Amino acid sequence: MKRLILIACLTLLFSGILLSISPDRSEAQTRVGDLVRVENANDIELIGYGLVTGLDRTGDRTVSRRGSAFTVQSIANMLTNFGIDVDPDHMRTRNVAAVMVTATLSPYNAPGSNVDVTVSSLGDASSLTGGVLLQTPLMDPDNQEVYVKAQGSLVTGGVTAEVPGARVGRGQSLAGTIPGGGNVIDNEIFEPDGNQPARLIMKKPNYQNSQRIADEINETFETDLARVINAGMVEIQWPDGFTDIGDLNFFISEILELEISVDTPARVVINERTGTVVAGGNTLINEVLVAHGAVQIQTQVTPFVSQPPPMTEGETIVGEIPEVALGEQRAQTMHLETETTVADLAGTLNTLGFTSRDIISIFQAIDRAGALKGELIIM
Repeated sequence: MKRLILIACLTLLFSGILLSISPDRSEAQTRVGDLVRVENANDIELIGYGLVTGLDRTGDRTVSRRGSAFTVQSIANMLTNFGIDVDPDHMRTRNVAAVMVTATLSPYNAPGSNVDVTVSSLGDASSLTGGVLLQTPLMDPDNQEVYVKAQGSLVTGGVTAEVPGARVGRGQSLAGTIPGGGNVIDNEIFEPDGNQPARLIMKKPNYQNSQRIADEINETFETDLARVINAGMVEIQWPDGFTDIGDLNFFISEILELEISVDTPARVVINERTGTVVAGGNTLINEVLVAHGAVQIQTQVTPFVSQPPPMTEGETIVGEIPEVALGEQRAQTMHLETETTVADLAGTLNTLGFTSRDIISIFQAIDRAGALKGELIIM
């Protein structure tokens, strides 16, 4: 049995090379590894507190009541570790900022490898551009164990300029990254357990995609190894004779390289704050009539002054004349045929010159009418 599975894996590997040469099929398929993660192979979210130095007077303020007291104390504690005693009350520096450092540790990162870290301002610094993060231990908040030590120059992607009384900036300069700036010193390396079935956790639960993964595995290895537990989990039995860690990892790697046709949910996502509409082109709309027009109401108050004739005892009168005007644009009417796609509707609306706000209103009305064959998500 083990020999047959290995032959199937080698055949799969060879066929994968051939498929990579054929762009037509690869574009229509999605790797299983992009849709799932292996059970118990969990990332660890790490966090730490550190100092960024080398700032050009854009760090935390260390004087006045509005200053960051914890930054001053952190600098004093750091210098004490180097044998330098400094009175925090006498510190006057704007070149240092207190920051929070975060990173995501993969279960496959062995000690000695590097991970990216994210640095964000904690105090009242105006910019972290050009700063250098001093060595910062990153720990798992659940067990307080240190897994990574981070250090390096920040990449912020923002630009700021400041003079007394004025400041201008573009982009985000209070948060940055250090690519590869975290050195892994310890980790809970994932190893598959041959005594328990392997389970694939769907990143986005979907019954159709889960069933397609199970069917593809069973068809590839010509035996019923996989079954669907629910929309978010596929269970896989290990082939007979697979007990060695190397064989188990090889088997999982081949499963993750399988490709299936993905069932994409029909959704229209609307961000009302920015006027953004994102919709899949395969989302359908039932037959419906859309009439969209605009009513404009304008109010205006015109002040006036009435002066009496000269040499009279009349009084000057000051008043206001209110004016109200109402205008209505001619409604634009569209008749959408059955099975019209969102892409077709969007193209028509753009041709007619509708704004993003108009398009949002139309999609909301179509959804209320029950004609949208999909889910409308409003952010």
